[in-house]
Amino acid sequence: MLKGKMTDETPNAETRPAGERLVLGIDTCGPSGSVALARLGAEGVHLLGQIALEGKTYAATLVSAVEELLQKAGTDLSGVGAIAVTSGPGSFTGVRVGLSAVKGLAEPRGIPVVAVSRLEVLALKAGVEAAALDAHRHEVFIRLTGEGARAREILAGRADLDAVTPRPLRVAVSDDAALELLKSLWEQAELMIVTAPTAADAIELAAARIRVGKFVDLALLDGHYLRRSDAEIFGNPSRAVRKA
Repeated sequence: MLKGKMTDETPNAETRPAGERLVLGIDTCGPSGSVALARLGAEGVHLLGQIALEGKTYAATLVSAVEELLQKAGTDLSGVGAIAVTSGPGSFTGVRVGLSAVKGLAEPRGIPVVAVSRLEVLALKAGVEAAALDAHRHEVFIRLTGEGARAREILAGRADLDAVTPRPLRVAVSDDAALELLKSLWEQAELMIVTAPTAADAIELAAARIRVGKFVDLALLDGHYLRRSDAEIFGNPSRAVRKA
């Protein structure tokens, strides 16, 4: 069942002040997902509504949830000025469903798109630089920053985490599996527990990039997977050889 909160404050495309735009947010990377609609203006991001999506139903519910948000806001896709999508890491299938939907919505209408990392969204939400998400199989997706270096995001197991230097002082986490794994290895790190990232959080991160026009090329947009799909990992080796 779709859940959400809507307001009646959304102006339509004709009455919005100059410089404002509606931003649609989509996140289908985790066990649950969401779509959100916000107004981006000079005073910042104003969330107009968000609908939660249950896991494993994204393909069936995502587009209808977008339509519901827009309808309640009194507009349609022609009134959307940008789309912010979380491109991973997370569920391989979820990431692909979300990106496919975004391409289908944006490309025919020329809507610009910003893609953001779910780890970066989580870090911003907690106000820290490092963040970790459960990747299953006793591994985490983790965002790390070094002194004077750009952030890097990797898939890490216990041995990889043991080898990290320097270790971050504070790490944002939103699930029990990542929390327990990091707690067992990085005793000195402060683990900042926050709620899971949402489409609204993705819009918050994307806002600055939207303002300066830092959009992706839809033809090149791909998932930020960090791990191969199960089909690639556990597939038939002989079939892979024949394809090569």
